[in-house]
Amino acid sequence: MATKKIESLQEIKTAATEVSAEENKVVRKPNKDKQGRSYATGKRKDAVARVWIMPGKGNITINEKSLDQYFARPVLKMIINQPFEITNRMNEFDVVCTVKGGGLSGQAGAIKHGISKALNEYEPELRTILKQAGFLTRDDRVVERKKYGRAKARRSYQFSKR
Repeated sequence: MATKKIESLQEIKTAATEVSAEENKVVRKPNKDKQGRSYATGKRKDAVARVWIMPGKGNITINEKSLDQYFARPVLKMIINQPFEITNRMNEFDVVCTVKGGGLSGQAGAIKHGISKALNEYEPELRTILKQAGFLTRDDRVVERKKYGRAKARRSYQFSKR
């Protein structure tokens, strides 16, 4: 930055705002390992997914099985592909993930969360798109625990007057 002579109070204020605007710009660097992969952990309900993305042809491997073998329902496949569709990155990345816990729906949500976070690590410019879609926020809703004296979390046993 070139130095210039400041002669009035107004020039001091404008110079200070120019400097602070330059300092506030944060340039995030892509976070990749030596093999060119980005890693993230996604969570949903009781499911935890460890996700690695790397440049490729769009192959998705879950627990050493293909996407079609692991998730039979088309809705779950659609959930997993949402981060790629919204960022226009279909068939550009290969995904390898391991997922544990929960059911199929929770696992699909965990993988989606992990892919979104890994895409954010790989290409930081995509953060605004993913954030606006709500894909970077962990959905913290979990099943309410069963209480004693109740059939389920809130349901009571059937009342009989006899």
